[in-house]
Amino acid sequence: METGIREKNRKSSSRPWAAVLVLVVGLGAILFSIAAAISVGAADIGLATVWDALFHYDARQTAHAVIRDLRLPRSLADVLVGAGFAVAGAIMQGMTRNPLADAGLLGLNAGSTLAVAVCFAFFSGLSYQALILWSFCGAAVAAAFVYGVSALSKGGVTPTRLVLAGAAVSALFTSLSEGIAIHFQLSQELAFWFAGGVAGVKWSQLKLLAPWLVSALVFALLLGRSITLLSFGEEVAVGLGQKTKMVKLTGAIVVLVLAGGAVSAVGPIGFVGLIVPHLARFVVGVDYRYVIPCSAVLGGLLMIWADIGARMINPPYETPIGVLFALIGVPFFLYVSRKRKGEFA
Repeated sequence: METGIREKNRKSSSRPWAAVLVLVVGLGAILFSIAAAISVGAADIGLATVWDALFHYDARQTAHAVIRDLRLPRSLADVLVGAGFAVAGAIMQGMTRNPLADAGLLGLNAGSTLAVAVCFAFFSGLSYQALILWSFCGAAVAAAFVYGVSALSKGGVTPTRLVLAGAAVSALFTSLSEGIAIHFQLSQELAFWFAGGVAGVKWSQLKLLAPWLVSALVFALLLGRSITLLSFGEEVAVGLGQKTKMVKLTGAIVVLVLAGGAVSAVGPIGFVGLIVPHLARFVVGVDYRYVIPCSAVLGGLLMIWADIGARMINPPYETPIGVLFALIGVPFFLYVSRKRKGEFA
């Protein structure tokens, strides 16, 4: 018993000073990155012009209009969406004790995409707010499928079964989405959506999306301590007086809002929620009071630089962000699964 307690204490070691450093430096880096992202594109714009457009706006100047109406909402969407995907992954990994948990790998992104494809095919006149709600519902249906399939297996839900069920549900829902796109001749409208990108995000969309994502991020921060206890095991959490069912339900809702909202804006971008929480835990330890805010900052920073990279690889054309994350995420997935193969029995 004493050995177990010491092990839990060792695992629960956290580095709050590192978290403060990540947050301060990361927020500063995000501000610089937003300025860099605004200045880079099909037509490069100097930082001095960016400054003038933000603080001395002149509607008669084309560069100012491009910055205010196109590039600024796009850059802010990068930060919000990156934070949403990363925090959703962190919560899922903590609640399921599965280091491979991610909104993309467990089918939530595919569920949201299927819901969006259905909207485009049958309800083309829906408002963007209604599209967000449909995206949430699609993510919820996918999550129910994944957990249902895993629970039906002998031995119950395990990390391995979750990943396998997520892969199967993702394949099914993605195939259905593509089938709908082909049958209803929506391939062109959905092609870039499937690949992932923030090029189409405007102020009108951002104003509707931001309250959902910001609210979910705030709830995620409030869940930090409870997720930490769950990450040590449900028996430990119950022994410490935690209402685990309520925490899991709240966490699931937060994940659905974060993943569904992010997918409704930029498409089913994967691996952000897999990579970033591992980086955050490596730096700040396993206390989710620090992991969650640091994941939000690092996720936003990673997304905005991926967007910059997507514009610089083959200018003036844009490479889909989803492709870049796949190139990074697949090797990382293989590394984590190989390193922790003993945990997936």
